[in-house]
Amino acid sequence: MNAKTTSTPTSTIAGKPAGDGLRFYGIWLAGIAVLIVLPLIFSSGGSLTSFSLIGIAIVFALSYNILLGQTGLLSFGHAVHYGLGGFAACHMMNAAVSHGWPIPLPFIPLFGGLGGLVFAIIIGWLMTKRAGTVFSMISLGIAELVASSSLILRSVFGGESGISTDRTALPKIFGLSFGPQLQVYYLIAFWLVISAVAMYALTRTPLGRISNAVRDNPERVQFIGYDPHVVRYIAFCFAGFFAGVAGGLAAINFEIANAAYLGAIQSGLVLFSTFIGGVAYFFGPILGAILVTYLQLGLTSVTGVWQLYFGIIFIGIVMLSPGGIAGLVMMHRPLVRAGTLPTVIPSYLIAAVPTLALACGVILTIESISRTHSGQGNPINLFGVAFSPASPLTWASAAVLLIGGFFVARLSWRRVAEAWDRAATVARDRGYLA
Repeated sequence: MNAKTTSTPTSTIAGKPAGDGLRFYGIWLAGIAVLIVLPLIFSSGGSLTSFSLIGIAIVFALSYNILLGQTGLLSFGHAVHYGLGGFAACHMMNAAVSHGWPIPLPFIPLFGGLGGLVFAIIIGWLMTKRAGTVFSMISLGIAELVASSSLILRSVFGGESGISTDRTALPKIFGLSFGPQLQVYYLIAFWLVISAVAMYALTRTPLGRISNAVRDNPERVQFIGYDPHVVRYIAFCFAGFFAGVAGGLAAINFEIANAAYLGAIQSGLVLFSTFIGGVAYFFGPILGAILVTYLQLGLTSVTGVWQLYFGIIFIGIVMLSPGGIAGLVMMHRPLVRAGTLPTVIPSYLIAAVPTLALACGVILTIESISRTHSGQGNPINLFGVAFSPASPLTWASAAVLLIGGFFVARLSWRRVAEAWDRAATVARDRGYLA
Protein backbone atom coordinates (compact mmCIF):
# COMPACT_ATOMS: atom_id res chain seq x y z
CA MET A 1 0.00 0.00 0.00
CA ASN A 2 1.26 3.46 -0.83
CA ALA A 3 2.69 5.12 2.26
CA LYS A 4 1.20 8.45 1.22
CA THR A 5 -2.30 7.11 1.75
CA THR A 6 -1.62 5.95 5.30
CA SER A 7 0.62 8.61 6.76
CA THR A 8 -0.65 11.86 8.24
CA PRO A 9 1.01 15.01 6.93
CA THR A 10 3.08 16.90 9.45
CA SER A 11 1.40 20.14 8.47
CA THR A 12 -1.99 18.73 9.41
CA ILE A 13 -0.76 17.77 12.85
CA ALA A 14 0.94 21.08 13.36
CA GLY A 15 -2.08 22.97 12.10
CA LYS A 16 -4.48 21.37 14.55
CA PRO A 17 -5.21 23.77 17.43
CA ALA A 18 -3.78 22.60 20.73
CA GLY A 19 -6.99 23.57 22.49
CA ASP A 20 -9.11 21.12 20.48
CA GLY A 21 -7.91 18.13 22.52
CA LEU A 22 -8.52 19.91 25.81
CA ARG A 23 -11.95 21.01 24.64
CA PHE A 24 -12.79 17.45 23.57
CA TYR A 25 -11.84 15.92 26.91
CA GLY A 26 -13.45 18.82 28.73
CA ILE A 27 -16.81 18.03 27.14
CA TRP A 28 -16.63 14.42 28.26
CA LEU A 29 -15.53 15.36 31.77
CA ALA A 30 -18.31 17.93 31.99
CA GLY A 31 -20.84 15.27 30.97
CA ILE A 32 -19.54 12.88 33.63
CA ALA A 33 -19.68 15.65 36.22
CA VAL A 34 -23.31 16.36 35.31
CA LEU A 35 -24.18 12.68 35.74
CA ILE A 36 -22.56 12.66 39.18
CA VAL A 37 -24.07 15.91 40.45
CA LEU A 38 -27.55 15.58 38.93
CA PRO A 39 -29.07 13.25 41.57
CA LEU A 40 -27.58 15.39 44.32
CA ILE A 41 -29.59 18.37 43.08
CA PHE A 42 -32.77 16.50 42.10
CA SER A 43 -32.94 13.77 44.72
CA SER A 44 -36.62 12.82 44.64
CA GLY A 45 -37.64 9.30 43.68
CA GLY A 46 -39.44 10.47 40.57
CA SER A 47 -36.40 12.43 39.39
CA LEU A 48 -34.07 9.48 39.91
CA THR A 49 -36.43 7.21 37.99
CA SER A 50 -36.65 9.72 35.14
CA PHE A 51 -32.87 10.11 34.98
CA SER A 52 -32.45 6.33 34.93
CA LEU A 53 -34.90 5.97 32.04
CA ILE A 54 -33.18 8.76 30.13
CA GLY A 55 -29.80 7.05 30.60
CA ILE A 56 -31.16 3.78 29.23
CA ALA A 57 -32.78 5.60 26.31
CA ILE A 58 -29.49 7.33 25.44
CA VAL A 59 -27.60 4.04 25.22
CA PHE A 60 -30.41 2.57 23.11
CA ALA A 61 -30.53 5.57 20.77
CA LEU A 62 -26.76 5.66 20.31
CA SER A 63 -26.81 1.96 19.42
CA TYR A 64 -29.51 2.61 16.83
CA ASN A 65 -27.48 5.43 15.32
CA ILE A 66 -24.72 2.92 14.53
CA LEU A 67 -27.19 1.53 12.01
CA LEU A 68 -29.05 4.63 10.82
CA GLY A 69 -26.52 7.44 11.13
CA GLN A 70 -23.25 5.60 10.61
CA THR A 71 -24.18 2.85 8.15
CA GLY A 72 -27.42 4.10 6.61
CA LEU A 73 -29.56 1.13 7.68
CA LEU A 74 -33.13 2.05 8.62
CA SER A 75 -34.34 -0.65 11.00
CA PHE A 76 -37.94 -1.03 12.16
CA GLY A 77 -37.09 -3.79 14.61
CA HIS A 78 -34.14 -2.61 16.69
CA ALA A 79 -36.14 -3.31 19.84
CA VAL A 80 -35.59 -7.03 19.25
CA HIS A 81 -31.98 -6.74 20.43
CA TYR A 82 -33.05 -4.47 23.29
CA GLY A 83 -35.70 -6.95 24.42
CA LEU A 84 -33.55 -10.03 24.05
CA GLY A 85 -30.84 -8.28 26.04
CA GLY A 86 -33.37 -7.63 28.79
CA PHE A 87 -34.51 -11.26 28.85
CA ALA A 88 -30.90 -12.49 28.83
CA ALA A 89 -30.12 -10.24 31.79
CA CYS A 90 -33.15 -11.49 33.75
CA HIS A 91 -32.32 -15.14 33.07
CA MET A 92 -28.70 -14.57 34.08
CA MET A 93 -29.70 -12.85 37.32
CA ASN A 94 -32.08 -15.68 38.20
CA ALA A 95 -29.47 -18.31 37.30
CA ALA A 96 -26.79 -16.56 39.36
CA VAL A 97 -29.09 -16.51 42.38
CA SER A 98 -30.25 -20.13 42.04
CA HIS A 99 -26.77 -21.57 41.39
CA GLY A 100 -24.89 -19.25 43.70
CA TRP A 101 -22.63 -17.88 40.99
CA PRO A 102 -20.43 -14.97 42.14
CA ILE A 103 -21.69 -12.50 39.50
CA PRO A 104 -22.30 -8.99 40.89
CA LEU A 105 -25.06 -6.85 39.40
CA PRO A 106 -22.74 -4.36 37.59
CA PHE A 107 -21.64 -7.17 35.24
CA ILE A 108 -25.18 -8.16 34.25
CA PRO A 109 -25.50 -5.60 31.39
CA LEU A 110 -22.65 -7.45 29.67
CA PHE A 111 -24.84 -10.55 29.46
CA GLY A 112 -27.63 -8.38 28.10
CA GLY A 113 -25.23 -7.15 25.44
CA LEU A 114 -24.26 -10.73 24.63
CA GLY A 115 -27.94 -11.59 24.24
CA GLY A 116 -28.39 -8.86 21.68
CA LEU A 117 -25.10 -9.72 19.99
CA VAL A 118 -25.83 -13.43 19.60
CA PHE A 119 -29.15 -12.74 17.91
CA ALA A 120 -27.48 -10.13 15.67
CA ILE A 121 -24.83 -12.66 14.66
CA ILE A 122 -27.49 -15.26 13.81
CA ILE A 123 -29.84 -13.10 11.74
CA GLY A 124 -27.51 -10.29 10.68
CA TRP A 125 -25.75 -12.02 7.80
CA LEU A 126 -29.01 -12.55 5.95
CA MET A 127 -30.50 -9.16 6.85
CA THR A 128 -27.51 -7.09 5.79
CA LYS A 129 -27.13 -8.63 2.34
CA ARG A 130 -29.22 -5.73 1.09
CA ALA A 131 -29.70 -2.21 2.40
CA GLY A 132 -32.50 0.30 1.88
CA THR A 133 -36.11 -0.83 1.71
CA VAL A 134 -35.25 -4.53 1.67
CA PHE A 135 -33.38 -4.30 4.97
CA SER A 136 -36.16 -2.23 6.53
CA MET A 137 -38.87 -4.70 5.56
CA ILE A 138 -36.85 -7.70 6.76
CA SER A 139 -36.20 -5.99 10.09
CA LEU A 140 -39.92 -5.28 10.48
CA GLY A 141 -40.84 -8.88 9.69
CA ILE A 142 -38.31 -10.35 12.10
CA ALA A 143 -39.41 -7.92 14.81
CA GLU A 144 -43.03 -9.02 14.49
CA LEU A 145 -41.96 -12.67 14.42
CA VAL A 146 -39.95 -12.37 17.64
CA ALA A 147 -42.65 -10.28 19.36
CA SER A 148 -45.29 -12.88 18.50
CA SER A 149 -43.05 -15.73 19.61
CA SER A 150 -42.54 -14.08 22.98
CA LEU A 151 -46.16 -14.85 23.86
CA ILE A 152 -45.84 -18.47 22.72
CA LEU A 153 -42.45 -19.60 24.08
CA ARG A 154 -43.35 -19.27 27.75
CA SER A 155 -40.28 -21.10 29.01
CA VAL A 156 -38.05 -18.43 27.49
CA PHE A 157 -40.15 -15.27 27.59
CA GLY A 158 -42.61 -16.03 30.38
CA GLY A 159 -45.73 -15.34 28.33
CA GLU A 160 -47.73 -12.19 29.02
CA SER A 161 -46.36 -11.80 32.55
CA GLY A 162 -42.74 -11.90 31.40
CA ILE A 163 -39.68 -12.89 33.46
CA SER A 164 -39.24 -11.23 36.84
CA THR A 165 -36.08 -11.07 38.92
CA ASP A 166 -34.62 -9.54 42.08
CA ARG A 167 -31.54 -7.41 41.63
CA THR A 168 -30.84 -7.25 45.38
CA ALA A 169 -30.41 -11.05 45.59
CA LEU A 170 -27.13 -10.98 43.68
CA PRO A 171 -23.78 -10.78 45.51
CA LYS A 172 -22.97 -7.33 46.82
CA ILE A 173 -20.02 -5.37 45.51
CA PHE A 174 -18.37 -2.67 47.64
CA GLY A 175 -21.26 -3.12 50.05
CA LEU A 176 -23.85 -1.97 47.50
CA SER A 177 -27.13 -3.90 47.37
CA PHE A 178 -28.58 -1.82 44.50
CA GLY A 179 -31.91 -1.71 46.25
CA PRO A 180 -32.18 2.10 46.44
CA GLN A 181 -32.92 3.84 43.15
CA LEU A 182 -29.92 6.11 43.65
CA GLN A 183 -27.53 3.16 43.41
CA VAL A 184 -29.32 1.90 40.31
CA TYR A 185 -29.03 5.36 38.76
CA TYR A 186 -25.28 5.45 39.26
CA LEU A 187 -24.98 1.95 37.81
CA ILE A 188 -26.89 3.08 34.71
CA ALA A 189 -24.78 6.25 34.54
CA PHE A 190 -21.59 4.15 34.70
CA TRP A 191 -22.69 1.97 31.80
CA LEU A 192 -23.91 5.04 29.92
CA VAL A 193 -20.42 6.56 30.05
CA ILE A 194 -18.70 3.28 29.12
CA SER A 195 -21.09 2.65 26.22
CA ALA A 196 -20.99 6.22 24.94
CA VAL A 197 -17.19 6.33 24.98
CA ALA A 198 -17.00 2.96 23.24
CA MET A 199 -19.51 3.92 20.56
CA TYR A 200 -17.82 7.25 19.96
CA ALA A 201 -14.45 5.50 19.67
CA LEU A 202 -16.05 3.15 17.15
CA THR A 203 -16.95 6.10 14.93
CA ARG A 204 -13.28 7.15 14.84
CA THR A 205 -11.95 3.73 13.81
CA PRO A 206 -11.41 2.60 10.21
CA LEU A 207 -14.56 0.50 10.60
CA GLY A 208 -16.55 3.61 11.48
CA ARG A 209 -15.12 5.49 8.51
CA ILE A 210 -15.80 2.69 6.06
CA SER A 211 -19.33 2.38 7.46
CA ASN A 212 -19.86 6.02 6.52
CA ALA A 213 -18.56 5.24 3.05
CA VAL A 214 -20.94 2.26 2.73
CA ARG A 215 -23.78 4.56 3.75
CA ASP A 216 -22.88 7.16 1.13
CA ASN A 217 -21.57 5.11 -1.79
CA PRO A 218 -21.44 1.29 -1.44
CA GLU A 219 -20.41 0.85 -5.08
CA ARG A 220 -17.24 2.86 -4.58
CA VAL A 221 -16.48 0.96 -1.37
CA GLN A 222 -16.73 -2.30 -3.27
CA PHE A 223 -14.52 -0.88 -6.00
CA ILE A 224 -11.69 -0.09 -3.55
CA GLY A 225 -11.74 -3.65 -2.21
CA TYR A 226 -14.16 -3.71 0.72
CA ASP A 227 -17.32 -5.81 0.88
CA PRO A 228 -20.28 -3.57 1.87
CA HIS A 229 -22.15 -6.63 3.11
CA VAL A 230 -19.41 -7.48 5.63
CA VAL A 231 -19.20 -3.88 6.81
CA ARG A 232 -22.97 -3.70 7.31
CA TYR A 233 -22.92 -7.03 9.14
CA ILE A 234 -20.21 -5.97 11.58
CA ALA A 235 -21.96 -2.65 12.26
CA PHE A 236 -25.22 -4.55 12.79
CA CYS A 237 -23.53 -6.77 15.38
CA PHE A 238 -22.10 -3.79 17.26
CA ALA A 239 -25.52 -2.13 17.27
CA GLY A 240 -27.12 -5.33 18.56
CA PHE A 241 -24.59 -5.58 21.39
CA PHE A 242 -25.11 -2.06 22.70
CA ALA A 243 -28.88 -2.35 22.30
CA GLY A 244 -28.65 -5.48 24.43
CA VAL A 245 -26.70 -3.53 27.05
CA ALA A 246 -29.54 -0.99 27.13
CA GLY A 247 -32.04 -3.84 27.50
CA GLY A 248 -30.01 -5.30 30.35
CA LEU A 249 -30.03 -1.95 32.12
CA ALA A 250 -33.80 -1.74 31.66
CA ALA A 251 -34.20 -5.23 33.15
CA ILE A 252 -32.13 -4.17 36.16
CA ASN A 253 -34.13 -0.98 36.59
CA PHE A 254 -37.58 -2.59 36.35
CA GLU A 255 -36.61 -6.06 37.60
CA ILE A 256 -38.74 -7.57 34.85
CA ALA A 257 -38.61 -8.24 31.11
CA ASN A 258 -41.79 -8.75 29.09
CA ALA A 259 -43.12 -8.64 25.55
CA ALA A 260 -43.32 -4.82 25.62
CA TYR A 261 -39.53 -4.72 25.34
CA LEU A 262 -39.78 -6.33 21.90
CA GLY A 263 -42.78 -4.44 20.54
CA ALA A 264 -43.11 -2.01 17.66
CA ILE A 265 -43.67 0.90 20.07
CA GLN A 266 -40.19 0.43 21.49
CA SER A 267 -38.69 0.37 18.00
CA GLY A 268 -40.68 3.46 17.08
CA LEU A 269 -39.52 5.37 20.13
CA VAL A 270 -35.83 4.75 19.42
CA LEU A 271 -36.39 5.76 15.79
CA PHE A 272 -38.07 8.98 16.94
CA SER A 273 -35.31 9.69 19.45
CA THR A 274 -32.51 9.20 16.95
CA PHE A 275 -34.07 11.08 14.06
CA ILE A 276 -35.46 13.96 16.12
CA GLY A 277 -32.08 14.40 17.80
CA GLY A 278 -30.19 14.25 14.51
CA VAL A 279 -28.34 11.32 12.96
CA ALA A 280 -25.50 13.37 11.48
CA TYR A 281 -23.91 14.15 14.84
CA PHE A 282 -22.91 11.85 17.67
CA PHE A 283 -24.68 13.96 20.30
CA GLY A 284 -27.88 14.09 18.24
CA PRO A 285 -29.37 10.82 19.55
CA ILE A 286 -28.46 11.94 23.08
CA LEU A 287 -30.56 15.09 22.70
CA GLY A 288 -33.37 13.13 21.06
CA ALA A 289 -33.43 10.48 23.78
CA ILE A 290 -33.61 13.14 26.50
CA LEU A 291 -36.44 14.99 24.76
CA VAL A 292 -38.50 11.96 23.79
CA THR A 293 -38.18 10.29 27.20
CA TYR A 294 -39.05 13.51 28.99
CA LEU A 295 -42.06 14.09 26.73
CA GLN A 296 -43.19 10.48 27.13
CA LEU A 297 -43.07 10.71 30.91
CA GLY A 298 -44.77 14.09 30.93
CA LEU A 299 -47.40 13.61 28.25
CA THR A 300 -48.65 10.20 29.36
CA SER A 301 -49.87 11.72 32.63
CA VAL A 302 -51.80 14.59 31.03
CA THR A 303 -53.20 13.24 27.76
CA GLY A 304 -54.31 9.96 26.27
CA VAL A 305 -53.13 10.80 22.75
CA TRP A 306 -49.47 11.40 23.48
CA GLN A 307 -48.45 9.28 20.48
CA LEU A 308 -50.19 11.83 18.24
CA TYR A 309 -47.99 14.60 19.59
CA PHE A 310 -44.93 12.46 18.92
CA GLY A 311 -46.10 12.01 15.35
CA ILE A 312 -46.59 15.75 14.89
CA ILE A 313 -43.13 16.51 16.29
CA PHE A 314 -41.59 13.84 14.06
CA ILE A 315 -43.33 15.18 10.94
CA GLY A 316 -42.30 18.72 11.82
CA ILE A 317 -38.65 17.72 12.23
CA VAL A 318 -38.67 15.79 8.95
CA MET A 319 -40.23 18.69 7.02
CA LEU A 320 -38.55 21.69 8.63
CA SER A 321 -35.23 20.37 9.97
CA PRO A 322 -34.09 17.05 8.47
CA GLY A 323 -30.85 17.43 10.42
CA GLY A 324 -32.73 17.19 13.72
CA ILE A 325 -32.09 19.21 16.85
CA ALA A 326 -28.34 18.70 16.55
CA GLY A 327 -28.46 20.07 13.02
CA LEU A 328 -30.26 23.19 14.24
CA VAL A 329 -27.69 23.67 16.98
CA MET A 330 -24.71 23.24 14.66
CA MET A 331 -26.21 25.68 12.15
CA HIS A 332 -25.57 28.44 14.67
CA ARG A 333 -21.96 27.53 15.33
CA PRO A 334 -20.48 29.71 12.52
CA LEU A 335 -22.62 32.65 13.65
CA VAL A 336 -21.40 32.22 17.23
CA ARG A 337 -17.78 32.11 16.12
CA ALA A 338 -18.25 35.15 13.88
CA GLY A 339 -20.12 37.08 16.59
CA THR A 340 -23.21 37.68 14.43
CA LEU A 341 -25.69 35.55 16.36
CA PRO A 342 -26.96 38.49 18.50
CA THR A 343 -28.31 40.11 15.34
CA VAL A 344 -30.61 37.12 14.77
CA ILE A 345 -31.87 36.66 18.35
CA PRO A 346 -34.42 39.55 18.25
CA SER A 347 -36.06 38.01 15.16
CA TYR A 348 -36.19 34.65 16.95
CA LEU A 349 -37.91 36.22 19.96
CA ILE A 350 -40.49 37.93 17.75
CA ALA A 351 -41.20 34.72 15.82
CA ALA A 352 -41.51 32.70 19.04
CA VAL A 353 -44.75 34.49 20.05
CA PRO A 354 -46.94 33.51 17.05
CA THR A 355 -45.28 30.10 16.92
CA LEU A 356 -46.27 29.50 20.54
CA ALA A 357 -49.79 30.67 19.73
CA LEU A 358 -49.94 28.21 16.83
CA ALA A 359 -48.77 25.40 19.10
CA CYS A 360 -51.44 26.29 21.66
CA GLY A 361 -54.06 26.20 18.92
CA VAL A 362 -52.92 22.73 17.86
CA ILE A 363 -53.04 21.50 21.46
CA LEU A 364 -56.50 22.96 22.06
CA THR A 365 -57.82 21.41 18.85
CA ILE A 366 -56.41 17.95 19.50
CA GLU A 367 -57.50 17.83 23.14
CA SER A 368 -60.97 19.17 22.38
CA ILE A 369 -61.56 16.58 19.67
CA SER A 370 -60.14 13.66 21.66
CA ARG A 371 -62.00 14.48 24.88
CA THR A 372 -65.27 15.19 23.11
CA HIS A 373 -65.24 11.91 21.20
CA SER A 374 -64.12 9.91 24.24
CA GLY A 375 -66.88 11.41 26.39
CA GLN A 376 -64.46 12.98 28.85
CA GLY A 377 -65.50 16.35 30.17
CA ASN A 378 -62.23 17.13 31.93
CA PRO A 379 -61.15 20.73 31.37
CA ILE A 380 -58.07 21.41 29.29
CA ASN A 381 -55.45 23.14 31.42
CA LEU A 382 -53.26 25.21 29.10
CA PHE A 383 -50.68 27.37 30.87
CA GLY A 384 -52.91 27.71 33.90
CA VAL A 385 -56.06 28.56 31.90
CA ALA A 386 -58.90 26.03 31.98
CA PHE A 387 -60.82 25.39 28.74
CA SER A 388 -63.96 23.27 28.56
CA PRO A 389 -63.86 20.86 25.58
CA ALA A 390 -67.58 21.34 24.92
CA SER A 391 -67.55 25.13 25.10
CA PRO A 392 -67.89 27.11 21.83
CA LEU A 393 -65.40 29.59 23.29
CA THR A 394 -62.77 26.87 23.39
CA TRP A 395 -63.29 26.00 19.73
CA ALA A 396 -63.27 29.66 18.74
CA SER A 397 -60.07 30.24 20.68
CA ALA A 398 -58.46 27.22 19.01
CA ALA A 399 -59.46 28.49 15.56
CA VAL A 400 -58.11 31.98 16.24
CA LEU A 401 -54.83 30.63 17.59
CA LEU A 402 -54.46 28.18 14.71
CA ILE A 403 -55.28 30.52 11.84
CA GLY A 404 -53.86 33.71 13.29
CA GLY A 405 -50.75 32.03 14.65
CA PHE A 406 -50.09 30.31 11.32
CA PHE A 407 -50.19 33.45 9.18
CA VAL A 408 -48.33 35.68 11.64
CA ALA A 409 -45.72 32.95 12.19
CA ARG A 410 -45.10 32.73 8.44
CA LEU A 411 -44.47 36.47 8.25
CA SER A 412 -42.25 36.51 11.32
CA TRP A 413 -40.16 33.54 10.18
CA ARG A 414 -39.54 35.34 6.90
CA ARG A 415 -37.93 38.09 8.96
CA VAL A 416 -35.87 35.43 10.69
CA ALA A 417 -34.70 34.15 7.30
CA GLU A 418 -33.70 37.66 6.23
CA ALA A 419 -31.82 38.29 9.48
CA TRP A 420 -30.16 34.88 9.13
CA ASP A 421 -29.00 35.66 5.59
CA ARG A 422 -27.46 38.93 6.71
CA ALA A 423 -25.70 37.30 9.66
CA ALA A 424 -24.50 34.39 7.51
CA THR A 425 -23.14 36.76 4.88
CA VAL A 426 -21.08 38.60 7.48
CA ALA A 427 -19.88 35.30 8.94
CA ARG A 428 -18.91 34.09 5.48
CA ASP A 429 -16.97 37.26 4.81
CA ARG A 430 -15.09 36.67 8.06
CA GLY A 431 -14.19 33.16 6.96
CA TYR A 432 -16.49 31.13 9.20
CA LEU A 433 -18.80 29.73 6.54
CA ALA A 434 -17.88 27.70 3.47
